[in-house]
Amino acid sequence: MAEERIVTTEPREDYSPTTHTTIVHETAPRRSGGSGWLIGIVLLIAVIAGIFLFSRYSTSEAAKDNAVAEAASEVGAAASQVGDAAQDAANSLR
Repeated sequence: MAEERIVTTEPREDYSPTTHTTIVHETAPRRSGGSGWLIGIVLLIAVIAGIFLFSRYSTSEAAKDNAVAEAASEVGAAASQVGDAAQDAANSLR
């Protein structure tokens, strides 16, 4: 950024000196170095990774829930078989 200062002294009619300062700022047009695009791409990748990990976590939770439900069903079936065996044993003692 270039800054230019021009200082002039102008006499007045009453002979008192007056100082007039002009400041001119010359700036180059703003150009992006691509950092905005880079940040945008990084954020997009982070969002995609978050969605992927969330979906994998949800899938593993569903698989865990299904395994627990299946195990409970098998325990129920085994209990039924034990009950039937006990009933058969009781019937054979009579």
